Amino acid sequence: MLFKLTVANILFIAALTGCKKEGGTGTGPLLGKDDEAFVKYENVFLDNFWKLNPDWATSVGYHKYDSLMVLPNQASRDKLINFAKYQVDSLSRFEPNTLNEGNKIDYKILQNQLDYLQWQLTHLRQFEWDPSSYNIIGTFAYILNEHYEPLPKRLRHFYQRMAFIPQYYKDAEKQIKNPVVELTSLAIEQNLGGLDVIAKDFADSLKKTNIPKAEQKLMTDRASQSVTAIKAYADWLKALKNDHPRSFRLGKDLYEDKFKYEIVAGNTAEKTYNAAVERKKYTHREMAKISKQLWPKYMGKAAMPKDSLEMISKLIDTISTKHVKPEDFQSAIEQIIPKLNNFVKTKDLLTLDPTKPLVIRKEPGYMAGVAGASMSGPGPYDKNGNSYYNVGSLAGWSSEKAESYLREYNNYILQILSIHEAVPGHYVQGVYSNKAPSIIKAVFGNSAMAEGWAVYTEQMMLENGFGNNEPEMMLMWYKWNLRSVCNTILDYSVHSGNMTKDEAIKLLTREAFQQQAEADGKWKRVSVTSVQLTSYYTGYKEIVDLRDAYKIKMGDKYKLKEFNEKFLSYGSAPVKFIREAMLAKTGG
Repeated sequence: MLFKLTVANILFIAALTGCKKEGGTGTGPLLGKDDEAFVKYENVFLDNFWKLNPDWATSVGYHKYDSLMVLPNQASRDKLINFAKYQVDSLSRFEPNTLNEGNKIDYKILQNQLDYLQWQLTHLRQFEWDPSSYNIIGTFAYILNEHYEPLPKRLRHFYQRMAFIPQYYKDAEKQIKNPVVELTSLAIEQNLGGLDVIAKDFADSLKKTNIPKAEQKLMTDRASQSVTAIKAYADWLKALKNDHPRSFRLGKDLYEDKFKYEIVAGNTAEKTYNAAVERKKYTHREMAKISKQLWPKYMGKAAMPKDSLEMISKLIDTISTKHVKPEDFQSAIEQIIPKLNNFVKTKDLLTLDPTKPLVIRKEPGYMAGVAGASMSGPGPYDKNGNSYYNVGSLAGWSSEKAESYLREYNNYILQILSIHEAVPGHYVQGVYSNKAPSIIKAVFGNSAMAEGWAVYTEQMMLENGFGNNEPEMMLMWYKWNLRSVCNTILDYSVHSGNMTKDEAIKLLTREAFQQQAEADGKWKRVSVTSVQLTSYYTGYKEIVDLRDAYKIKMGDKYKLKEFNEKFLSYGSAPVKFIREAMLAKTGG
């Protein structure tokens, strides 16, 4: 589910630049103000929305517009703004307090998304300064590699979409003004890096079909023209004179607004940052207590450093030598999943659905690039599809690089990683989300809710005895949890302040105990993204705070399983909205 949500969020930003095909912008007169009328409105809204956002539609399994492509120009942006204004007006004709609980949340989600859309186009104006937002490869890779329809049909849609590519990149060049240097480099890297999808993979797939040779020739010719257009865009960016580039830092005001629309939290970005700073201090204190306890076991009579962070670091380095062999990385994960399933069932933490199997697989080639793990869940229009736990391969890595990576993902953290990605983290949340009756909550899935749930489940599993309460497991979880905490501190400090690269690396290596290579990668990430890094800690903190409040409200009737399942029953809605619903009622 993580992968799907991430792709959707990226496509949302990219898709806001318009659509070649005219789309209806009206919903017609409303039949009433009740729940039935609201559901009808949602369905009409979505079909009109997909006409204007065919890339996003494809990614969520809505394939009616697979042959269309988003084109970037002012006329297209004007259509989207007009669409948003019209829909805001249509929404205002409903009284949200008269709607049932689920529809009331849908109303708030739609209202936020429409406001966000207008803000992006009129205030953020990312289409001017982010050349990496112009990248068509992702949707083509999806059409090619996801088996939702017969291959020949998908390839013909692929072929039809390619017709738009030359004009797409010509229009893109006209939009760009004083672009961010880091995002310009990213655009060149990503566009050229994805060329094989069109240049090679498309032709290879054609050979597996019975499409007539003459037709195949037309299709491969268009692919060649597409490759030429993409290369020309990269060359144009390389040669672009950019004397006054925009800073990659978003700035405090834009950051607060983006946080408000994208995270939909109960607090501001600044208050969330302050909470993360306090959480870091608390975590360091707890890690120091555990480290003092474990020091004699691992370090013998060696002198204990007076600097608590140095002491923690030395102990983590020593314990991290316990890890699997490079060739056993995937098989180790395969052995962990049944253990997690059994623990969840034994402790009665959640009801797991055996009809929605989790497939553990080697990370597909088109997703490769960074070893590790990710979750690919079925989209809201393909609820019966498979869930995949994608595991990166370390094949071909130098022994030094593999050793560094495996120390990071040692025997303890590998288990925590699988809790986060799979059970009861992203995979389980995705299954519950697809059972929720509202498709709005799935389409506009809140990343802070999804990431927050995954982080929360790590703590929840350990609280209930997973890992046999070993202090080593707790120490490693605190280290892992510091990732989420320091992601928030880093992102806010960089984009709302002036944190330098050296300061960022020091935060990540000394205070979050991360490897140098990992810290370098995080600096690159924060220089080409904003706000997303805050989703982990923000969602986690809001879920833990909600659980505490819900426990007080329910008193003797409180049960952890009931809380977990009730929380997940709302789908991928912002925690802020789920909190309002769960604390509004009395009873179970």
